[in-house]
Amino acid sequence: MKILFVIDTLGPGGKERRLTELLKALNKHHEICFELVVMSESIHYTEVHEMGIKFHKIIRKTKRDLTVYKKLYDLLRHYNPDIVHCWDSMTAVYMAPLARILKIKLINGMVIDVPSGIKVLNKHWIRGRLTFPMSRVIVANSNAGLKAYCVPADKGVVIHNGFNFSRLEGITPCQEIIEELNISTNLIVGMVATFWERKDYATFYKAAHILLKKRSDVTFLAVGSNTDSEESLKLLDSEFIQYFRLLGKSTNVESLINIMDIGVLATFTEGISNAVLEYMALAKPVVATGGSGTEELVEDGITGFLVRTSDPLQLAEKLEILLNNEVLRKEMGLAGHERVGKHFSINRMVTEYVNLYKLIA
Repeated sequence: MKILFVIDTLGPGGKERRLTELLKALNKHHEICFELVVMSESIHYTEVHEMGIKFHKIIRKTKRDLTVYKKLYDLLRHYNPDIVHCWDSMTAVYMAPLARILKIKLINGMVIDVPSGIKVLNKHWIRGRLTFPMSRVIVANSNAGLKAYCVPADKGVVIHNGFNFSRLEGITPCQEIIEELNISTNLIVGMVATFWERKDYATFYKAAHILLKKRSDVTFLAVGSNTDSEESLKLLDSEFIQYFRLLGKSTNVESLINIMDIGVLATFTEGISNAVLEYMALAKPVVATGGSGTEELVEDGITGFLVRTSDPLQLAEKLEILLNNEVLRKEMGLAGHERVGKHFSINRMVTEYVNLYKLIA
């Protein structure tokens, strides 16, 4: 069986992490051959270079670079895969018509979020309307995503993200990280997410300010692309800036999460968050915005707390409950760790993808 994987970028994002972990596992399945197309220069997950797989960079010169269709068409004709698996809405737009012309089965993996508001103004929603009819299967990483995108029932499949526990091997000792970051407080709360429009850092920072007006024993971490930007820094009250560490993009995320007492994810929309999976795998209690796919991952009151969108008061309230109760933090953290191992392991995810490929090949 031959599969061509196509993705817009291998930057430090959730879908990129998921694809990289899948490719590493598939490399051990000798009955499956695959090649990879990346449509940008951004390669954060450099493991792809170590796998010995054939790797194609097809870069757009402009957003309307029609020569990309020709390059992809030639690649498809030469490689002749049984399946094309695209991982985002942009590559779905390129691959859907080509797969239809060449009669290649297309797995459309663009459903990785849960759009809200006026959907007809959402470019991913529009791309879904264009590409779903030409897709054999539409894979989402949450049931909420299937519902939000109105995926046809006979085409929709949910395969939740899977966490690879081998990522926890050899992480940096906590004290070393704490000293490196010059943290002197007893407690640490962190949020791992790119600083952009879908992640609600404003609410996270406001909740932190509420708590810091009452206590001085907590340091707050912001980890992810652009968290160290001027736009991020402007959201902080200068009175409390000593209690924040805006760390930007990191290749050592697991070690940073390991020093946290609580993991936070404040968002406006979310599929299945890799950050939340990482918190839970490392036995950290979670406080996250409810709704969307997060409710399929976090059990409210058991592995953490779910809060309302853009409600810093409620976020601060739930954080304070956990900050004041070490026993509860440990109980919720352990419950989350067990939940990931049972329901969100990398082995489960890979098995479900392999079964899907065999079913439609």
